[in-house]
Amino acid sequence: MTNNNYIDNYVVFDLETTGCNPVNDYIIEIGAIKIENGEIHSVYNQMINPKIAIPPLITNITGITNDMVKDKPTIDEVLEDFLVFCKEDYILGHNISFDYRFIKAKCYKRGYSFNKKAFDTLEIARKSLKDLPSRSLGALCEYYGIELSHAHRAMHDALATHKLFQCLKKDFFELNPSLFKAKDMVWTPPKMEKITDRQRKYLLSLIRTHKIDFSKDIDSLTKSEASRVIDKILTEYRYK
Repeated sequence: MTNNNYIDNYVVFDLETTGCNPVNDYIIEIGAIKIENGEIHSVYNQMINPKIAIPPLITNITGITNDMVKDKPTIDEVLEDFLVFCKEDYILGHNISFDYRFIKAKCYKRGYSFNKKAFDTLEIARKSLKDLPSRSLGALCEYYGIELSHAHRAMHDALATHKLFQCLKKDFFELNPSLFKAKDMVWTPPKMEKITDRQRKYLLSLIRTHKIDFSKDIDSLTKSEASRVIDKILTEYRYK
């Protein structure tokens, strides 16, 4: 990829998640679009089973329900395919650090690398459209007349972000090309301790006692994940 065309070659992606913590929360949808020479080349769209109940607040925001993901693959089954889709490409997103950190955390846990240079439409808009009361994706799409009929669904948000980037580039690239310089994404997830022997034994005991169908690999759980699973079981079966 040469220096004079990198700005038109990237993967724009968006995630829907169960929360805002990239280490402890889960990805439930990935929407990604590969752009080559400024045009859509291919797409990647996948719903993901987080193996936990999706919080009602997240369902209210995204429209994604537990039934919609119950038969979908897990992140372990789809992550490698997504990384291949993004291989050697610059990435683009609206507040890209949020989505990048989620993917980075999931890669870190599984021994994959995810080192990218990124464009961020939020950062560009904050510096070039300072008079707007909001630089949210929805507000910017309204400003530029970009259709966003299904906000907070990954593929729709990714497509809207691509169109927004084109609008921003048209209006501001010649005025301030430095705004459109891709930046190295630098973030290391905090150390994730593995499940302890005591947690493992206790969790196995709870699963046997309550005859729980637990499909996740217990040994793949982190210490914090195991703690949350145990608390959930104790709460659910307290009065049974």
